[in-house]
Amino acid sequence: MSTSITVQPSLAIERVLTIEIVRVTERAAVAAARLRGRGHEKAADQAAVDAMRRELNNLPIDGTVVIGEGEMDEAPMLFIGEKVGNKSGPKVDIAVDPLEGTTLCAKNMPGAIATLAMAESGTLLHAPDVYMDKIAIGPGYPKGTIDLDAPADENIRNLAKAKGVKPENITAILLDRPRHADIIAAVRKTGAAVSLITDGDVAGVIHCAEMRTGIDIYLGIGGAPEGVLAAAALRCIGGQMQCRLLLDTEEKRERSRKMGIKDPRKKYEIEDMVRGDCLFAATGVTTGAMLSGVRFAKDMIETETVVMRSITGTVRWIKAEHRQFEKFHLD
Repeated sequence: MSTSITVQPSLAIERVLTIEIVRVTERAAVAAARLRGRGHEKAADQAAVDAMRRELNNLPIDGTVVIGEGEMDEAPMLFIGEKVGNKSGPKVDIAVDPLEGTTLCAKNMPGAIATLAMAESGTLLHAPDVYMDKIAIGPGYPKGTIDLDAPADENIRNLAKAKGVKPENITAILLDRPRHADIIAAVRKTGAAVSLITDGDVAGVIHCAEMRTGIDIYLGIGGAPEGVLAAAALRCIGGQMQCRLLLDTEEKRERSRKMGIKDPRKKYEIEDMVRGDCLFAATGVTTGAMLSGVRFAKDMIETETVVMRSITGTVRWIKAEHRQFEKFHLD
């Protein structure tokens, strides 16, 4: 007599995918790293995309890309709505940024990563590839410490009070963009420090939750795909984040309506962007504050990856040595 066993979706995701997604980001990172410092942003990005798509299609999942590098008319990037996996496993939502920091990789500057988040079907925010206003802090603070709609200086003072320090002891991280000039001025007026990054706002948000980085708060406008990926990471390790899509044209609003977004001015919390159990992984392409970059040795390739799971709060740092070069399609 046979006995059937029903597996909860989250358990299925854990058993099949916790380590498998590491292989996906590893291969994307290695593919991009081969083009570090060559000055070819699009070529490096395409290499990462191709490697990530290939590995995703090997996974036992029935996956849909809900946060990608573009929409269907922009293929061959991993576009929103693209189906991936071999269809033999659970239905999952996928958010990807095969190469976050294309300029960083092209110039061989610190902080480029390959990153991916995966969750049960219907639990990741479906959003168009537009800009997003964001604010984020790490764990351990009372709910409501930050507010996306409050002035930057007020958020700095409230965070300092919650942390039990003066504003001078707070460091904010922002993308180095002209649009952030007023925010930067407001933060510095409080006495707080500003750390500017050229690219990489997924890592920028995660830095808020890591004591070793010395970063306390993320502020400013970046990409919506990066916002959802960062929210997935914070759901795993803790923190607060609020975001709003910048739908400043009718064309963008219409695209968002087609994705089920009814309120174009909605202020999203982490739980609005990532519900239920999720996994997050990132592999270093170039060495940065969070991860070491890919290292090519004579007879092997070394990678460093962080992989997280929300339901357990587990964070694993995986340093790997790869000796089977053909696995990385390096020919």
